[in-house]
Amino acid sequence: MAKEKSGGFFCSECGYESVKWLGFCPVCKSANTFVEAPSAGKRKEGHASRVPSFSKPVTLDEVEAAETSRISVGIAELDRVLGGGIVPGSLILLGGDPGIGKSTLLMMVCDRLARAGQAALYVSGEESLSQLKMRAQRMHTTSPGMRFLSETHLENILDMAEKEKPAILVVDSIQTLYSDEGTSAPGSVTQVREATYALMRLAKENSICVVLIGHVTKEGVVAGPRMLEHMVDTVLYFEGDRSSAYRMIRSVKNRFGATNELGVFEMEESGLKEVPNPSQYLLEGRPLATSGSAVTCLMEGSRPMLLEIQALVCKTSFGNPRRTAAGLDYNRVNLLMAVLEKRAGISLSDCDAYVNVAGGMRVNDPSMDLAVVAALYSSAVNAPLDDQTIYLGEVGLSGEVRSVSGSSARIEEAARLGFTRCVLAEGSAKKLKAPAGMKLVGIRHIQSLKSELIRPEQ
Repeated sequence: MAKEKSGGFFCSECGYESVKWLGFCPVCKSANTFVEAPSAGKRKEGHASRVPSFSKPVTLDEVEAAETSRISVGIAELDRVLGGGIVPGSLILLGGDPGIGKSTLLMMVCDRLARAGQAALYVSGEESLSQLKMRAQRMHTTSPGMRFLSETHLENILDMAEKEKPAILVVDSIQTLYSDEGTSAPGSVTQVREATYALMRLAKENSICVVLIGHVTKEGVVAGPRMLEHMVDTVLYFEGDRSSAYRMIRSVKNRFGATNELGVFEMEESGLKEVPNPSQYLLEGRPLATSGSAVTCLMEGSRPMLLEIQALVCKTSFGNPRRTAAGLDYNRVNLLMAVLEKRAGISLSDCDAYVNVAGGMRVNDPSMDLAVVAALYSSAVNAPLDDQTIYLGEVGLSGEVRSVSGSSARIEEAARLGFTRCVLAEGSAKKLKAPAGMKLVGIRHIQSLKSELIRPEQ
């Protein structure tokens, strides 16, 4: 009997294909990532193997521009991240840590759409129908227009979706599906790729919005082949600390909207609750008249959010001082401490330093540099900062304070929450018009911190 020919090999990270197995990918430089593709003889007639109809290239003038309106999911925070709602025929991938609330959020989405008259089909490969009912009753998401299916066989799901024609199809999760066309186990690279491709064709051909829930690795990225994120239209990440009540959803890829918007939720016993004013929630419980605390404003897309930066500087008891950064880039904090010591004359080489972003947020914005420096300076000299002041500015290696984008929106948000003073770059202070009740203080160098920012204890 003749030996069946192999279907080749491909890299699970970048998708590079090769006729033979390689231990080292020549494109993405990853090691031991090549897996065998299913052979052509093992492929069966099914949804993923259908041959598309013949098409020819056309000009843009020959294309009929159909007005495709978005469908609001009924959750303002999620609509913001998606760019105004879901687009029919789009493929969305939602990733996040276990227990963060991915299934909870999408069950809420299906319930809101069903109440608005849109057909919704929720497919779970991890829970039985009785378990889904228990969760739906706890969350009060029991709309009669929402349909449930407990299935892991890809072909059965595709047949049911083509029969039901829902407006939205949720698959929880993509790693649990298996196809007859694949020879490997569910969750493998081959099965995930084949299932995603079949669901993508289902979405495009039937104008169904398909939402896939994906598991994540310990590095925080979606498990499976890297090309999975290239195949879908939108990639969303659900972030947050499970020990904290707050959850953030952000878009890292969106073909139909911006990728810098952020949605904030609060986890309650009955499900997720929207946080329309995250600044107030993130500053709740902020200590007053305490050293090492500074407030800044972060821009997430078009939304300004006030954050508290906390710093603790104390003499070390060991030979090497300890440095810790939570919610911030560790290397950026070390850089700012070196600038503070060199340019402002504050000795930190023999001190432990701990910097934290209150509220569990993870940020990487240069506009927070001045607040971090101010908090470190305040803790080092043990003098509290003004409670009604925010700090905006990027700090350079020579200690200069630079302007940041969106300063006007940040200042207006601070004034709305009752702050009366803003310390920022001198150039921005001269150009901007201060809102009523707000005073702008411009500084050129961090050496001005001693005279402008620190309010010594009486």
